Formats: sequence, C-alpha cells, structure tokens
Amino acid sequence: EQLVESGGGLVQPGETLRLSCTGTGFTFETSAMSWARQSPGKPLEWLAGIYRDDSAYYRDSIRGRFAISRDNAKGAVYLHLSDLRPDDTAIYYCQRGGTTGGHPSSRGPGTQVTVSS
Repeated sequence: EQLVESGGGLVQPGETLRLSCTGTGFTFETSAMSWARQSPGKPLEWLAGIYRDDSAYYRDSIRGRFAISRDNAKGAVYLHLSDLRPDDTAIYYCQRGGTTGGHPSSRGPGTQVTVSS
C-alpha cells in the first residue's frame, strides 16, 4: 500500500492551505485515515482522524482551525488548514489508521508546511 501527500508549501501567518493524500494498494473506502505532523525537534503529533462514515476526531489544540475530509471515489483524504501560525510549521503526514492517535498501519513520506512572514 502507498500513501502520497501533496499541497504543502510556504505561506504567511493567517493564510490557508489544503493538504491532499491519495492512497493506493488497499481498500481506501473502508479504511480509517488520519493526519499527523512533526515539527523540528519535537515528536510526531496526531492531529485528526476520519472514519469510513465521515465521523471525525481532532486534537484539541487544532480544533476549529483544521478540518479533515475524505473523497472515497478519489481515494483521497484532505486536511484543510486555516489561520496558520508559525508554530504550525512541520512536516505533515497522512496515515492509514491511527484515527484517534493510535499506531497507524502505514504513513506517507510527508509534505512540508512552512508558515513565515
């Protein structure tokens, strides 16, 4: 199975981004998916997860600014990032499983998000 993220980049504080992840090699529509991030010098941090029925769960610290969604027809999961702050700078990873912070079955290579003025 393979996960590939895209959509990262350099943005200014307060701006928005939409990260995308496509999954292949497994039955995407029945899989729970999640996003995590790792900032320099910090451990991996779970952010959000979404089940096959679109029920979603969020880390308290990003609730209201980030939103997870999925499109089963496209085999894609998204993370909408809004009101970005410099401390959101990190590599963002898509994961299969790990929906509420548990150990995922696989993780993509990540996409870099840098928030700087």
